[in-house]
Amino acid sequence: RYWDKWDRVSKEQIEEIAKRFFEKLWTKYSKGIECVLFDTTNYFTYMSSKTSSKLAVRGYNKSSKHHLRQVGLGLLVDRESSLPLYCTIYLGNLHDSKLLHRIIDEIFGAIMGFAKPNKELTVVFDKGMNSKDNIGFIDKRREIHFITTYSTYFAEELASIDPKHFVILDIAKNQKLRATGKADDQIRAFRTTFTLWGKERTVVVTFNPATMRKKLYEFTRKMDQLRSLLLELRRKYRKGEYKSKTRIISRYRKLCESLHISDRYYKLSFENGSMSFRKNTSEIRSARALMGKNIIVTDNDHWTTEEIVVTSLNRSLIEQQFRVSKSHCHVSVNPMYHWTDSKIRCHMLTCVIALSCLRLLELKIGNNLGSKKIIEEMQNLDSVLIWYEDSKKPQIQIEEPNEIQTAILAALGYQVKNGSVLQL
Repeated sequence: RYWDKWDRVSKEQIEEIAKRFFEKLWTKYSKGIECVLFDTTNYFTYMSSKTSSKLAVRGYNKSSKHHLRQVGLGLLVDRESSLPLYCTIYLGNLHDSKLLHRIIDEIFGAIMGFAKPNKELTVVFDKGMNSKDNIGFIDKRREIHFITTYSTYFAEELASIDPKHFVILDIAKNQKLRATGKADDQIRAFRTTFTLWGKERTVVVTFNPATMRKKLYEFTRKMDQLRSLLLELRRKYRKGEYKSKTRIISRYRKLCESLHISDRYYKLSFENGSMSFRKNTSEIRSARALMGKNIIVTDNDHWTTEEIVVTSLNRSLIEQQFRVSKSHCHVSVNPMYHWTDSKIRCHMLTCVIALSCLRLLELKIGNNLGSKKIIEEMQNLDSVLIWYEDSKKPQIQIEEPNEIQTAILAALGYQVKNGSVLQL
């Protein structure tokens, strides 16, 4: 049976297949590597709790399906081409920083295997993978550099810097904003140095006005919800419906937890049989100061501020790959029709290979056409069977392609002429 054959493929064999695939991919298409991006995601399953599996376990799910068992995927891609260099399939409850610590040797082994000798490389990852051990490992490799982000809550003295000290960056995103009349939304940055993980690092604090407005709107909405609840609790406390202070505080904290907001933004007090509450202006001011801010840390001290910021923003390239893997078009890890670890590994590797093929298709076609658009256009290129009166067999006639379809066919080395597909 087909699935029995998948059971014969071991974890080690899956890793070897992946390694050989990426080696062949890069032998044929590589133009040299200067910067790589590493990120992780997870995929939920509807697997029963009683089903035996070491891979599929419950944990923090990035699609908010925390009650379901999940499997993790780590992906390393080249920034220039977005082609994969390495992938790992791991336990769904493993924290990103612990995962990176486990596989960091494998990652850098893959990087150095594809890179040119004596060539400096930069690896980009997000703040979830930060740890002293991981950064320390990179520090020991003189040819490897890093760009990562850092939580604003752990460096409030940096994140609370007034935006008036920030400078507008000369990057493509800001140029586009100016061209569309949104100059006020341009990304700004403040560059300094700061001691992190035992060494002085180059730190860039960015400020995005558009993100700040969105965060402030969401924050205000949540604060209004908290106020409505507190007004209701105060009314019930005065009427004697709620006599327990502990119960009131518990309900308030539960709502804060469900809204993902701190319970320190309102101060509750109970005196002489009455309940009152007021805003904690100091905490609110501190929270607002962090909105729209992002902290980037690197050891590429000689890079310009623009280079550091743009490279950090390039993390969206790998996030786009993950979005494709979770969409319902062409490549989709879910639904996962497997419940044994061996088959799950096989399934996820085939999905990564399919993602790579889609990216190769995009690079081949060019013209900034996404794989979804390319495939949809070619699916819409219709053909008909024509049976002429004196013919023994029908002939296939392809309709006249539109401009996009013609460009796609030409990039692949074909053309449609007189209803037939011909090689150029």
